[in-house]
Amino acid sequence: MNKPKVAFICVHNSCRSQMAEALGKHLAAEVFESYSAGTELRPQINQDAVRIIEDLYHIDMNETQKSKLLSDIPEVDIVITMGCNVSCPNLPCKHLEDWGLEDPSGKEDEAFVLTARIIEEKIIGLKQRIEKGIL
Repeated sequence: MNKPKVAFICVHNSCRSQMAEALGKHLAAEVFESYSAGTELRPQINQDAVRIIEDLYHIDMNETQKSKLLSDIPEVDIVITMGCNVSCPNLPCKHLEDWGLEDPSGKEDEAFVLTARIIEEKIIGLKQRIEKGIL
């Protein structure tokens, strides 16, 4: 059976969705494929997010990822919206859920660490639900 494809999406694809893609690849690659995308591009991934993910998980997002539009990723099975304060992007899928995460951009490191840890917990929970056949 093919692994499900999971897309983590938000408007700018520069912070939360990028963190989720990196952690999905790191923590659940054997269960699902991880992608991130948005409706707008930023010139680079949020460098505070890059630094925190490097510090906590030893993943260099500058080396492994780039900002992508919804049209840049393959068709997916599961869409996770990160908690947009505006209208979230829409992508066809079999399952959709919103993780309701506040954007840490422009805040202190503690906000990025908290966001990363919440994403880590949610990735592990998503992995377990997929393994159990709930999704």
